[in-house]
Amino acid sequence: MKLVFATNNLNKLKEVQSLIPNNIQLLSLSDIGCAEDIPETQDTIEGNAIQKAKYLKEHYGYDCFADDTGLEVEALNGEPGVYSARYAGEQRNADDNMNKLLAKLGNNENRRAHFKTVISLHLNGKLHSFTGICKGEITLKKHGDKGFGYDPIFKADGFDKTFAEMSLEEKNKVGHRGKAVRQLIDFLNNIE
Repeated sequence: MKLVFATNNLNKLKEVQSLIPNNIQLLSLSDIGCAEDIPETQDTIEGNAIQKAKYLKEHYGYDCFADDTGLEVEALNGEPGVYSARYAGEQRNADDNMNKLLAKLGNNENRRAHFKTVISLHLNGKLHSFTGICKGEITLKKHGDKGFGYDPIFKADGFDKTFAEMSLEEKNKVGHRGKAVRQLIDFLNNIE
């Protein structure tokens, strides 16, 4: 089976490739000659994942899946949420995003947060969705140099280190994207 993962984010691609079994050939957007930015104009994480999968199927014809991920912070009423990648502006800079989040949170004692990934699979003319959530808290400052995005300031429940201090294998076991991808893989394994 061939599936296109609708992302230009090489970090996401690497995370997902490490989870996908060998019987599924994972293609990237560059593999199919897609260089444009796929629209993400919905006001929910679910909506963006669906929009990207539909766009790729309509414009390129491939069975595919797309994800959208957001970090939702309790004390900030769910911010940055669907705007996580562009929280500090269109430049999509992870350090700027983390700095803005840490500044807004300040010394607030409620540092509860969760990452949410929604994967939308467009397969054989039908849409399917899978959701992975990882609960945790926002640290007071950045720790670690692995991972990407908000990983240096997010500590999953039950762990004493941030995602940016974990190996890819550790993060995939407990992380939001890993949970959603495992649901996707279970689904794909059960339709063959």
